[in-house]
Amino acid sequence: MARPIAEQPHMPSYGVGKDDWEPLPWSWAAERLINARNFWVVTVSNGGRPHALPVWGVWDDDALRFGFFAAPDARKVANMRANPQVVITGPDTVEAISIEGRAVELTGTESVEPWIRAYIAKYGPDSVDPKFLRSNASFEVIPERAFGVIEREDEFSTRATRWRFP
Repeated sequence: MARPIAEQPHMPSYGVGKDDWEPLPWSWAAERLINARNFWVVTVSNGGRPHALPVWGVWDDDALRFGFFAAPDARKVANMRANPQVVITGPDTVEAISIEGRAVELTGTESVEPWIRAYIAKYGPDSVDPKFLRSNASFEVIPERAFGVIEREDEFSTRATRWRFP
């Protein structure tokens, strides 16, 4: 699978755009996504009302997809069913990663079970009940672009990176 393409984001007001820019490698972003325990999922209703709450989730770097589960009657689920555009962020604001993409609701054993196995592998069998996950709505986020920033004075303007997904 083709890897995300690094680009310098247009952020001249923040000092980004000079010749000393060096993109963050995708491996930097993948490490943060794979190792994060919690993620923020940001959704927007059809009427434009934003909603953000943390979830557990799994980043699959081979498939370049993010999978998570939510209660079928959760606000985020209603929002994604009406407007699939989402933002997923990791928990860190100093070495921050943000993914913009489209949420696809998964149905059927073939598409849901791999994410259940990935959840159990990540969070442990004592933390995740497969029956509980199967009773919830499951989503896969297909990324369109991502942003990585290091919120340290010596790195922000020289390392801020946007990635485009093929």
